[in-house]
Amino acid sequence: MRVIYDNIIFSLQRAGGISLVWYELSRRLLINKNIDFGVIENERAKNNIFRKLLNIRSENISAIETGHVLKRYMPPPVLNITVPFIFHSSYYRISSQKNAINITTVHDFTYEHFVRGLPKYINYLQKAIAIKKSKGIICISNSTKNDLLHFFPKTDIRKIRVIYNGVSNNFRYLDDKSHLQNEKFCKLKGCKYILFVGNRKRYKNFRCAVETLVLLDGYSIVIAGGGKMTSRETKNLSKRIPGRFFIFPELTDEDLNNLYNNAFCLLYPSLYEGFGLPVIEAMKAGCPVIATSSSSIPEIAGDAAILVDEIIPSEFAKRILSLEQKEFRINTIRKGFERSKMFSWDKCASEVINFYDEVSNLLI
Repeated sequence: MRVIYDNIIFSLQRAGGISLVWYELSRRLLINKNIDFGVIENERAKNNIFRKLLNIRSENISAIETGHVLKRYMPPPVLNITVPFIFHSSYYRISSQKNAINITTVHDFTYEHFVRGLPKYINYLQKAIAIKKSKGIICISNSTKNDLLHFFPKTDIRKIRVIYNGVSNNFRYLDDKSHLQNEKFCKLKGCKYILFVGNRKRYKNFRCAVETLVLLDGYSIVIAGGGKMTSRETKNLSKRIPGRFFIFPELTDEDLNNLYNNAFCLLYPSLYEGFGLPVIEAMKAGCPVIATSSSSIPEIAGDAAILVDEIIPSEFAKRILSLEQKEFRINTIRKGFERSKMFSWDKCASEVINFYDEVSNLLI
């Protein structure tokens, strides 16, 4: 089977959830002997931390695009391929070649729910075209599938397949917790901290996390990932929780796993998620999860997380304090270990490849 991946996402993000998903799928297809695998690369992709980890040989590169930022909205280059092939874009681009079988992954509907103005309209239009012209559509949760059918009700449901993301084996429980003694994390030694992972956009509800810490004497917050903080953000933290915050804007999986292992809990007050990778990462590392009961989170977390219906700081603070009960904490961690076993990148990649086969066979 001939499969072409459009790696446009690597030129749009330095890091991020979609980049991670694309990296995990790509590295498995690269070594799959049953797949003739090629990629379309963009010159800007070299800045992406996940792309740097991929060993893509020159024979796997089907085309190289210039690094123009507007390439994300332009059709991919025409390839010299005469047989039918799967074309799967990492971010809503469609091949116009007659022998291309377009597959689209829909990760979420963040723009539709939370963005206003021209950026929302452009994203919506590009997504609409990709969904309409694709022969197969992958949704990363049933919640995302339901959103798709809400925003695009004329979509043929037979084209849609729900395939869950995986979780890396880099996330695991550590018997030896001494890793925080290294130079990067030595200031966290002996600190009871709550972990916040990811970007701080409005829908991630970072402000609620900070206000939750205001109510909790004796706890600090570690802010992992999400890029460098603005001076305004730092000033607000200094005002609201002085001396009780630590910022690590870029981390390796190993670093993040260390933080999960030593955290009192993961606080995930996000208002909307297509999947919610940090929830499963934390569970796999033995870190209790406190999150909202919104969008995909209940579907992914099951009964292994502490889910909050009323999304206010006092409710999150109350649930955090409940983890001071030793038996309850141990039971929550145990459930998380079991839940995380449901998700793996090998399983995800296998289901994606099976879907390629299914869609291809329908068109023969």
